[in-house]
Parts: sequence; structure tokens; C-alpha cells
Amino acid sequence: MTDDMLTHDNVIAVTFPEEANAYEALARLKELDAQGDVDVPGAAVVAREEDGRITIKDQFGKESYENTAGGGLLGLLVGVLGGPLGVLVGGATGLVIGSLFDEDDDDHSQSVLGDLSSSIRVGPPGLLAEVSEQDPAAVDAVMAHLDGTVVRRSVADVELEIAAAQDAQREAKKKARDELREARHKQRKDDVDAKLAQLKAKLPGHKKVSAGSS
Repeated sequence: MTDDMLTHDNVIAVTFPEEANAYEALARLKELDAQGDVDVPGAAVVAREEDGRITIKDQFGKESYENTAGGGLLGLLVGVLGGPLGVLVGGATGLVIGSLFDEDDDDHSQSVLGDLSSSIRVGPPGLLAEVSEQDPAAVDAVMAHLDGTVVRRSVADVELEIAAAQDAQREAKKKARDELREARHKQRKDDVDAKLAQLKAKLPGHKKVSAGSS
């Protein structure tokens, strides 16, 4: 890939009708990278488990991406989409991410992470990859040949939403802790009030005490 042309850094999520297609797509991406048509910092065949987790079936990466699951943007993305947060942002809800942007802003009516998460569904494995490409045609042609459906989002937008989602998750955890602390405090106060009421009820003069009671 020549340096004098503008390249676009993107994350792609590709779904396939058959498991073998995802592995073939990973091999074709390697070839495109080796030929210099596309730069592929990291790519992985991934599967969505029944419990929502994402597992990596095969992977390809460079340098710090050698362990794609543990390093780089792709590894972070797999962790986010396959964790508790991914369950919130994926599918039909988009609860966390959707609340981060103005609902009147059409550009953010659907979240980037929500789009990517929805593309990795339970069923045949899909492909997640970070690519630097001058034109999407090369990658799209390979994926179309394998009956793949491509969702492409810019790296910048993905990084922005990952950071925002993690902030939202921290805020949600803090709010949950605060509410739990408040509930415990209220429960303790209710218990104390009830105990004091019982003690007051036993005091002479508060109510008639039978002669036989202690």
C-alpha cells in the first residue's frame, strides 16, 4: 500500500452463513496484508457464546497484536463486547451507549459499539479486524465472495465509544454502590427504630405491664 494516498483506519465486523467462511476470510485478510493492499494490525475469528461472552477461535496480528485477545484495540473491543457492558450495548437495547449522546442527534441514533456487537451473534463465527485501507473495495470484495456481511466503523469512533462506555460503566457501578449503601443505611435505621419502639413499649407507663411479666 503506497504512502502517498490517504488511508482510513477502520474496524470491521463480518458475519457469515458458514463457520468455514470466517476462517477463509481471515486467511484472505492475511494475503491482502502480505500483498500490501491493506494493512491489518489485528484480526480474529470470534464466536458469541450463549451466555453472551465472545471467544476467539483463531487470530492474526503483528508485534504487540501477537496475542490479539490480550493487546491492542481489537483485544479491548473483544473484552468490551463480550463482557457485561457488551450485553448492555448490543442487540436491541443500546442502553449505556445510547444515553451518552443527544437523542436528537441523528448521527448518533445508533451506537458504533452497538452496531459491532449486534454483528457478532450466537451462531456461526464471525470476523473482527482492524484494517488500514485506502478504499474498502478490496476487503469488501473478499468478504462478498464468502457471503460475508460487513459492518465498518472508524477506529476513532470505536475508541471514543469504548472510552465513553467505560466511563458510563464506572458511573453505573458508583451509582449502584451508592444506592446499596443508602438501602443498607435505611434498613439499619428501620431496624433500630423498630428495636427502640419495642423497648419503649416495655417501659413502665408506656403501656400497662402485667404483674407476671419481667
